[in-house]
Order: sequence, then C-alpha cells, then structure tokens
Amino acid sequence: MDVVVSWTGKSACQLQEALRDTNEAFAARLGIGLRTVASWHKSPELVPRTEMHQLLDQALETAPPTAQKRFALLIAEPGAQTAQSLRVAVAVVVRGTEVLLVCRHDDESAGIRWQFPAGVIKPGRSPASTAVRETLAETGIHCLVSEDLGGRLHPATGVWCQYFLAEYLAGVAQNQDTAENADVMWVPRNTVTRFIPADTIFQPILAALEEPQHD
Repeated sequence: MDVVVSWTGKSACQLQEALRDTNEAFAARLGIGLRTVASWHKSPELVPRTEMHQLLDQALETAPPTAQKRFALLIAEPGAQTAQSLRVAVAVVVRGTEVLLVCRHDDESAGIRWQFPAGVIKPGRSPASTAVRETLAETGIHCLVSEDLGGRLHPATGVWCQYFLAEYLAGVAQNQDTAENADVMWVPRNTVTRFIPADTIFQPILAALEEPQHD
C-alpha cells in the first residue's frame, strides 16, 4: 500500500480501480457527487480540494489489503509521481519474560490475527515516536524504545516496516482500539511463534526475544 502525499485526479481514479468500484460506487464510498468523480477521469492532472484529500486518504486507509496492494502496483507504473511508500512503525514491547501482542480484525476472510502494535509513520514524524505513540493508543501501555531493530518489506503485506524493541514503563494492557483490534495480551516471549507464524517474523525480533532479560 502507498500513502499519497498529494492526490490528483489520476491517483484518485487509480484508487477507484484498485477498489473495483464503478463511478457510482466510488462516489457513494466517498460521500461525494458523481460529477466530481467524472471530473477526475476527465482531468487526471486535476488536484482535488483539501477536504477531498481527507476523504481519499480515509478510503485508502480503510481499503482491504488486496485493494491496497493493487493501488500500490497502479501508482508504481512509470511516470507516477504522486505517492511514496507506506511506512509502518512496529513496537516489540517487552516486560521481563513477556512480549505485548494485539489481535487484529482481518479485513479479508482469514478471521483475526496476532501481531505487534504498529502504526503508520506520517510524513515528518519520527518512526520511534510513532511506535511509542501507537502502542499507547492501541493498548494503554507506556513504553520506551531501547533499540532500532531495522526494517524490511513485510513478506505478507508488502508494506515497509521499521521495527523497534521497546521496554515496558507503565500501564495495564487493554484493547483501546476496538475498531481494529479484537484483543490485547502479554504472552511469554518464547511462545510468540504460536501466535505469529515464525516465517513472517523479522529475524532480529526473534533474536531479541531470545536474549535473557535482567529485571
């Protein structure tokens, strides 16, 4: 998936195509007039109004992962200059022998899935501070980044992830984002692969979780 810095008629139409929407369905999804969508098709270089940017941002952020991937492929075509790669900050929060996980509601048919707290790194924001802020917003846990574990393109989602090892400071783990998460839980560090497939976990995370902790 890509984050669009400045929407144009072209990138808006690419999002419509990625969502497999008709003009009518796309207009209804955004809550705008059909003539506006038609104008984007007629004038690809057109820059929508600020409020339209917000509506398009929301439509992209809430799109199913498959649609986000299609959109990324579409805007990656030669000559596309309207987007930059989506970056996500991931917090691997440890508390003694435990690590913090959240259980996401999956937009697709796979049900729900466990992963580390994470959030989109917005332009101009620090990845480390994003990891800390999103952890607090999602789980109620205050943490402090102790190490930058590096980054990669996630093998399942194709999203660029920047990983941070973080230490627990305070708070009680609770699901504070029920729209995205089904549960929040501390699990033993040596059981994390029971919740997240080992082949999808960034290797430096596994190495960090295997290190002995000194309370």
